[in-house]
Amino acid sequence: MPDELKRLGRREGYRLGSLRTQGVTQASVPRPFVPQFLPRHRGLVSRWVLGGLAGAAAIAGGASIGLWFVPFIVGVVAGFAMYIGRWRVRVTLSAAAAMAIVGWGVPLGLAASRGEPEGATARVVAALMGLPPHAAVGVAFTLLIGVVQALVGAWLGLVLAPRALR
Repeated sequence: MPDELKRLGRREGYRLGSLRTQGVTQASVPRPFVPQFLPRHRGLVSRWVLGGLAGAAAIAGGASIGLWFVPFIVGVVAGFAMYIGRWRVRVTLSAAAAMAIVGWGVPLGLAASRGEPEGATARVVAALMGLPPHAAVGVAFTLLIGVVQALVGAWLGLVLAPRALR
């Protein structure tokens, strides 16, 4: 027992030093965690903000003329832009969701403020889906559909980006 205590903690105490001769290398020191608070994107932030506003405007224009699939197309473009600008995935998906909410929310809000029957239609759609028959529920469901389209489109754009850009 006293010999065991003398060997405890020494490198050659239990023949652990001979592991290098068997091809086992010594463990390297772990790299410390360094938080990153600054994004690694390329280009000016103002250009990306203008791109986001342009995407929201495209969705709003498409919604106003009845093109319900425009959030998907804008999402695909946002997915391609992610690799060009080196944005992180969570930032790209958040931007695509925000563009869809603003792009669909503005036309619905303007139509409701002008007294058009979007509120009544939203109530009927919500009731037909088995949800509470309130206009806010129908509008929220419409915005959710737009967000899902934008997220699926952004994910498809991320996957289809050329390998050279990855």
